Amino acid sequence: MKAVLMTAAGGTEVLQLREVPEPRITGDTQIKVRLKAAGVNPLDTKLRGRGVFYDNALPAVLGCDGAGVVAETGKAVTRFKRGDAVWFCHGGLGGAQGNYAEYTVLDEALAVPKPESLSFVEAAAAPLVLITAWESLYDRARLKPNKTVLIHGGTGGVGHVAIQLARLAGAQVCATVGSAEKAERARALGADELIVYTEQDFVKGVEAWTDGRGVDAALDTVGGKVFRRTLSAVAHYGDLVTLLDPGTDVVWKEARNRNLRIGFELMLTPMLQDDPGARRHQVIILEQCGQWFDEARLKIHVGMTFPLEQAGAAHALVETGHMTGKAVLVMES
Repeated sequence: MKAVLMTAAGGTEVLQLREVPEPRITGDTQIKVRLKAAGVNPLDTKLRGRGVFYDNALPAVLGCDGAGVVAETGKAVTRFKRGDAVWFCHGGLGGAQGNYAEYTVLDEALAVPKPESLSFVEAAAAPLVLITAWESLYDRARLKPNKTVLIHGGTGGVGHVAIQLARLAGAQVCATVGSAEKAERARALGADELIVYTEQDFVKGVEAWTDGRGVDAALDTVGGKVFRRTLSAVAHYGDLVTLLDPGTDVVWKEARNRNLRIGFELMLTPMLQDDPGARRHQVIILEQCGQWFDEARLKIHVGMTFPLEQAGAAHALVETGHMTGKAVLVMES
């Protein structure tokens, strides 16, 4: 089969299309999937640049997100049959094979029937960002109806689904975006208030929106200075969840004075720790989101698609930091 191998840590040139053996089913409850598409996430570009999570794992196939058709089943598989369309978040960290390939193998418990309303490309774009946004807002921030939430990067991969999940929770949403055009897109997704951060200080914007109180919760998808400034935008006893390491130069006085609860979201933990309970929770998230897709209550935006052999170009686009929606690799089939 064709697969894109990460041959070393480095630039996009280390992603090389190769012919490799097809993966084989080795467990009774595994399924073999002919992949139709694979999502490209900022995580993939970071792993490519610095190295994967496991020692002596190169060359490796990146890509956590995949969607495709079941091609073969283990003898104890009960949830799927050949020809079933599935989507999932599995592999791509340097251990289990990722999805920049024509085939992959995974346990049936980790796959979910693809929502009927989504194409394979849309389905492959969605798992990691959905799980990240869900765990950030529902599990870490404990978002409730009628609460206010600030979402940074409202048209990015995580941000654009986070707006929708927050609205589904009954919250009021303020989102930061980089342009008036992106503001209109975020508003169409359900944001109540938009702050174009290139034109307005977002802390002042939040203060104006909340009559000086601050938001009940905030989701930081950017890190660095944005995280530090967001401490001043959250109401007393509020929640601030970040997807990134805040660094060693954070002055925590403002957070302490406000009695903030700081949460960290790394949706990879269940995979890295091989935690069956946590992985099952993530499957349940995809099942519920799949229902919302089919009920037209949730949308995924694909910004651009690339053929498998152009994985490097997809990485380069994602690394600009200005991607709207998701980038997806499409396999020939």
